[in-house]
Amino acid sequence: MIDLSPLARHLVGTPLAVWAQGLQAQLDSKMEKGHGDLERWQSALDALPKIQPSEVDLLNGLTLDTDCDDTREQMHAALMGLSPWRKGPFNLFGVHVDTEWRSDWKWSRVAPHLNLKGKRILDVGCGNGYYMWRMLGAGADSVIGVDPNWLFFCQFQAVQRYLSEPKAWHLPFPFEDLPANLEGFDTVFSMGVFYHRRSPIEHLLALKDTLVKGGELVLETLVVEGDQQQVLVPEDRYAQMRNVWFLPSVPALMLWLRRAGFSDVRCVDVSVTTVEEQRGTEWMKYQSLSDFLDPHDHSKTIEGLPAPMRAVIIARK
Repeated sequence: MIDLSPLARHLVGTPLAVWAQGLQAQLDSKMEKGHGDLERWQSALDALPKIQPSEVDLLNGLTLDTDCDDTREQMHAALMGLSPWRKGPFNLFGVHVDTEWRSDWKWSRVAPHLNLKGKRILDVGCGNGYYMWRMLGAGADSVIGVDPNWLFFCQFQAVQRYLSEPKAWHLPFPFEDLPANLEGFDTVFSMGVFYHRRSPIEHLLALKDTLVKGGELVLETLVVEGDQQQVLVPEDRYAQMRNVWFLPSVPALMLWLRRAGFSDVRCVDVSVTTVEEQRGTEWMKYQSLSDFLDPHDHSKTIEGLPAPMRAVIIARK
């Protein structure tokens, strides 16, 4: 059983206290329903060696190490049992988990524009929690991540079991399961989520409702070039993804944020996603970005649309 009582204790006296009191029952109910592969992934977690880290680095990357080096083969086999690994990389006791995404590159573009020290953070669509650990490394007081993917939840648990009293919690819930008007987080991240939403303005309003007054939103999403009125709506698939709905230009996205009631809206990064940043590896052997681009022109997707370009927008409630 995952014990959420430390989370409830940590949030006593905050606007999130009442919500936190009901999370254990919500998680237990979710765990009871489970997932077809959950038993297999739990077996992989149970196979992880029982060791204590002598080195923990969440600031410069995600590295856990120990003076004991005779468990590397066991560690590798157990972690491989939790494949595919998409966000990372992780360096866990001598095992380099070379994930599909070089998420450390994205973090290096985002982090210089943020002050997370002492902040209470929500990470929407947190995946396996890679960015959550980096947020703690940047000085966050606590991080709560929500993502309904069970494999990502298990990957997070694989890292968490080696950290004593980590102030990071992964909840296997969709964002929509959070109650309205929480107004309890200093910073909210939504990275790689926005373009999957059928109603983008409603998503922005829902994100705003989780923030305290004066809180900050960090929004990272796919964009296209153009003016305030430029928005790409794929006819069917985008880079082979079916659930991509809206790719606005940066000026359009900033306008949407202002219309949703945000202020101090600014774009801090725009970058084209390369096949070096997102690619297949030993730890993610399925198709990746190179398979989704025009083989003769990497400026276009396989559907003939503009290739993935991502922007990071920061805004204040």
